[in-house]
Amino acid sequence: MRFDVTILGSSSATPIYNRNPTAQALNINERFYLIDCGEGTQQQMLRFDIKSSRIDYIFISHLHGDHYLGLVGLLSSLHLNGRKKPITLFGPAHLKEIIDIQFLYSETTLHFDLVFVAINPLQSEVILDNQDVIVETIVLDHRIACTGFLFRQKKRLRKINKEKVEELGVPVEYYSALKRGVDYFAVNGTVHPNSELTNSPDEPMAYAYCSDTLYNESYFEKIAKVDLLYHEATFAHDMLERANTTHHTTAWQAGEVARITGAKKLIIGHFSARYKTLNELLDEARSVFPNTELAIEGKTFVIGT
Repeated sequence: MRFDVTILGSSSATPIYNRNPTAQALNINERFYLIDCGEGTQQQMLRFDIKSSRIDYIFISHLHGDHYLGLVGLLSSLHLNGRKKPITLFGPAHLKEIIDIQFLYSETTLHFDLVFVAINPLQSEVILDNQDVIVETIVLDHRIACTGFLFRQKKRLRKINKEKVEELGVPVEYYSALKRGVDYFAVNGTVHPNSELTNSPDEPMAYAYCSDTLYNESYFEKIAKVDLLYHEATFAHDMLERANTTHHTTAWQAGEVARITGAKKLIIGHFSARYKTLNELLDEARSVFPNTELAIEGKTFVIGT
């Protein structure tokens, strides 16, 4: 089952050469989920061959422009390109008002249904549960209401041991029952335990997206032991005072979050435009949590590797 994330934007409040505002495309079993949608996201999707027509779900963490100003343009393009399939949009309650007023004054009526789900920023809750994934919100501590998102794969069915079932002549129509854990009763009355005919499925993977936030242990339990953690790291730690004032995190603190919560791997992003190169931030995070990488635009991270 495919489970990976492609970085579309990694800059913070203002874009800089080679870095666009925040956006990520998550691929779960060939179903696409867009996480945040900063200015220029459409261009980044074209650049990195992420087809916007395949996006069914969009998640907006909060209403600072670098996280959503590309959204109206994206929806408009999908409309102009003749999209008919619905899109489900999760975000702060006032986001719906912003979208409605944009389309009101441009006299636009979308050709597709835009299903809006308002997020409660005060408590974590499940906002999506489909055949592939369960998505929960993560309550963060930013200057305005802000949530992260935890994507956890559904547990898969057991895997057929092809060699064993063929050896026993198990009918193909019995395979679905085996995948669900049922024992096989042969014609001669012999009972073959399911454990002999199938293998355990892979453990479900989890991806935590922590958007803008002050370092705050209140959300640590929610993201504990994820396979891949994305955490903002706007500043180096020598600018801790600035980070605290703006309710952001330093690279060193992001490494601490990953270390304390037992993440398997950390990606840092949302870099301040003051940093023309990012080695300082990477080295700082790695000094605490060695398995750290930069959210380089166009790079795809396979979750669980």
